[in-house]
Amino acid sequence: MTSHIHLIVTAFDGELQNVIRDFKKFTSKKLIEVIKEYPESRREWLLRKFSFEAQKTGRAKNYKVWQDDFHPVILDTVEK
Repeated sequence: MTSHIHLIVTAFDGELQNVIRDFKKFTSKKLIEVIKEYPESRREWLLRKFSFEAQKTGRAKNYKVWQDDFHPVILDTVEK
């Protein structure tokens, strides 16, 4: 399992943090939903792990999938 993802995202209103926040919220809910429904051997381990992170940080109710920060890079040239 990889530890991160890279996205190319545009925020037309200039509020990239809102786009990232909404993306994380939506995907977290869907990932937990799929993990709970899919009969997979690591299901309980994953749910415990995400639950532990939520309790540790206190920033999520039940499960925490994503880290709190992000590191944007402006792609303003072809080279980037």
